Amino acid sequence: MTETPHPLYDRHVDTLTRALTAISERGYWSAYPESPSPRVYGETAAAEGKAAFEAYLNGDFPLDQPGAGDRVATETSPFGVELGVRYPHAGADELVAAASAALPAWRDAGPQARVGVCLEILDRLHKHIFELANAVQFTSGQAFVMAFQAGGAHALDRALESLAYAYAEMTRHPGTAGWEKAAGKGDPLRMTKTFHVVPRGVALVIGCNTFPTWNSYPGLFASLATGNPVIVKPHPRAVLPLAVTVRYAREVLAEAGFDPNLVLLAAEAPGEKLASTLALHPAVKIVDFTGSTEYGDWLEANARQASVYTEKAGLNTVVIDSTDDFAGMCRNLGFTLTLYSGQMCTTSQNILIPAGGIETDQGHKSFDEVAEGIATAIAKLTADPARGVEFTGAIVNDGVLERLDEVTKVGEPVLESRTVAHPSFPGAVVRTPTVVKVSADDTATYGREWFGPISFVIPTDSTAHSLEIMRRTVGEKGALTASVYSTDEAVLDAAENVAVEVGVHLSCNLTGGVFVNQSAAFSDFHGSGANAAANAALTDGAYVANRFRIVQSRRHA
Repeated sequence: MTETPHPLYDRHVDTLTRALTAISERGYWSAYPESPSPRVYGETAAAEGKAAFEAYLNGDFPLDQPGAGDRVATETSPFGVELGVRYPHAGADELVAAASAALPAWRDAGPQARVGVCLEILDRLHKHIFELANAVQFTSGQAFVMAFQAGGAHALDRALESLAYAYAEMTRHPGTAGWEKAAGKGDPLRMTKTFHVVPRGVALVIGCNTFPTWNSYPGLFASLATGNPVIVKPHPRAVLPLAVTVRYAREVLAEAGFDPNLVLLAAEAPGEKLASTLALHPAVKIVDFTGSTEYGDWLEANARQASVYTEKAGLNTVVIDSTDDFAGMCRNLGFTLTLYSGQMCTTSQNILIPAGGIETDQGHKSFDEVAEGIATAIAKLTADPARGVEFTGAIVNDGVLERLDEVTKVGEPVLESRTVAHPSFPGAVVRTPTVVKVSADDTATYGREWFGPISFVIPTDSTAHSLEIMRRTVGEKGALTASVYSTDEAVLDAAENVAVEVGVHLSCNLTGGVFVNQSAAFSDFHGSGANAAANAALTDGAYVANRFRIVQSRRHA
């Protein structure tokens, strides 16, 4: 039995083929331009996208799905803009029932049809990328260009990457096979075998506040492509980007002749704890989550009926041993710590520097001079409010502000956080990064995560001591990124050995336009699944293969 290609598969097969090549070569490739320039997207695209976003505000979001008896509005913009979008609200059982009913026809459509429809959904979302970017900006606090890139183009690339892996895994085996075995002097034994790709069941995606699309799209599309209906449960403060996603996904599904309930929005009322109810539902067989370690651990321990994929938090670490570009190192680290006010799961927190200082192209630098160089780079980026807010964005929630207040009570400040008035949004909550010096013995402080614009410079006995601290802290608490600066190949090798041991991705001597807290789809793996910060990697074969099973049937030929 050969699968009949679907028209949408035929339409997008070139994109899929290029994505399959990209994940095998691991070089640079992107399907969706990251520049919001009119030269790329046309003169009217930005205005049309902004108008589409504004049309949602203070109104009922246009989404028709089962069980929506009332509406909820829970978002507060970090920029102080009134959102007031009201979303359809349904109970867990209603959502699961609707998704379950949509599964059989989607399963039977086969991998090519499913991937073709998913590729069309990505194409439709790309056509609405400015609408999506505005939704990400005003719910997450990202500056617009970052929202366009991370929340739009890069999120679409990560989704396409997951589709490529899903297609590769689903088609690893043939759909049918002839089997023949000699049987002595008689006729050989002959069987015809059919291998069915069978989805696990209903999938649940639990979105986060900071990167609602980037972190949700890989799981959403990996599950959908492998045959699983998906219930999308956004963070209550960042519903709109995923509601827009669900809207266009349902639109494409219906146009392609499938039940739009294959993708459903699960907006929750305050205090409802809908994510937990859905995660424990017997019919929910896959859960994707990005967020706090506490809740991720709870999901892993309690959603036992499901395959649970979590990206949580960790202690992202920098080891500074020496450098042949001191200014470049400081600029790179300064940008890393400033970008989106450090509200990224990949942003460095602990910076380990020998107490006796380091050797550089500018001569020996003391510990204090290294710390001051990093602090000065941050200060330059944030000195001009109009320019600085394009790097910092806005503070996403009160928890970050509480940690900024708490950190003033520990260590010795190298750079203090400032409140900045946003020149375009008077209601925006903006804080510049703080850098605090703490001792290597103060593991109670730097041995926990301080999500937000908070980093620690830590004097160590030596680089070997720094690497030992990295081994211990990342080994215990996990990390998504690590970085090392050294002119000594032996030190770089030692750092790589530690990174391999504790399962963290390592960047070496970043001084230019590549930053440790940014990862490129089709080339960089995000998370490894090899330490406590995440139990999965975005995106690899293991991330998609357990979302379906192969069920065979055999008959005598």
